[in-house]
Amino acid sequence: MEQLTPNVFTETTLRGCNPSFVTTSEGVVVVDTPQLPTRAVAMRQLAESHGPIRYVINTEHHVDHIFGNYYFKGAGTVVHHQGVYDNFMLPSPDLDPFAYAAEAIPTDDPDGRSIFPDRDEYFKDPNKATVVFTGDLTLRVGGHTFHLLHTPGHTPGQVAVHVPEERVVFTGDTVFSECQTWLMTSDVRQWLGSLARVAALDVDHVVPGHGPVTTTRYLATQRAVLIEWVNAVAAAVAKGWSREETIERVDFAARYPVDIGQGYMMGHIQTQNAASLYDKLVRGLAGPVH
Repeated sequence: MEQLTPNVFTETTLRGCNPSFVTTSEGVVVVDTPQLPTRAVAMRQLAESHGPIRYVINTEHHVDHIFGNYYFKGAGTVVHHQGVYDNFMLPSPDLDPFAYAAEAIPTDDPDGRSIFPDRDEYFKDPNKATVVFTGDLTLRVGGHTFHLLHTPGHTPGQVAVHVPEERVVFTGDTVFSECQTWLMTSDVRQWLGSLARVAALDVDHVVPGHGPVTTTRYLATQRAVLIEWVNAVAAAVAKGWSREETIERVDFAARYPVDIGQGYMMGHIQTQNAASLYDKLVRGLAGPVH
């Protein structure tokens, strides 16, 4: 794992999200868990070498941020925003999260086969939160402050974790650093507001949901990506293009690669981004943004 400060560790080289942890004088706080089984087990061992795990915080409900909770059972208190808790591992029309986790094993974690649960076993206890909150929440552990900031947009229950003592914020998928942005579950107007909230923080390190660690300067780039997507689809609607024509013609695949291990999802991302925005625009649930 990459060590950003004496107390902050993150991993940006895995398929899935950027799981991280912060060490304190009274234990460890984990922010998101690895999707891959052997990496989840290894991260737990490393975190516990610094002290007992006090909290596991998931920044969103998407499978790549939460599946590893299964391997953190008994390790601290799991904390979720209500939106994460309510949508935890729920399938969508275009994606079964459990199947998505399983399909990564042969290529990305073959040694994880022996510890990958079957569906029934997993759902008996996937290790959801016992602390559930709305709005914001502040936790204090060993002289460190963990501000859990509700930053909706990418998902309704999205959370950023700001640790002022370390001058770091873990944004989850509010930020996709130098990789494709996934918009399927998004409310872009809320997302832009959440980016502004993160931009106001006094931090040196921005740990994104995907891609390399960055700074608040990158937030303008993320904002521009969102605006470009929405306005391109809005222009398609204004021209009278059908949903199928919009999916075919609006494409930002050349802009960034897909995050690690998911290059095969490029077509899915372009199709679902365009389709979801089109549906929201024609139903009046979104409009051009600036």
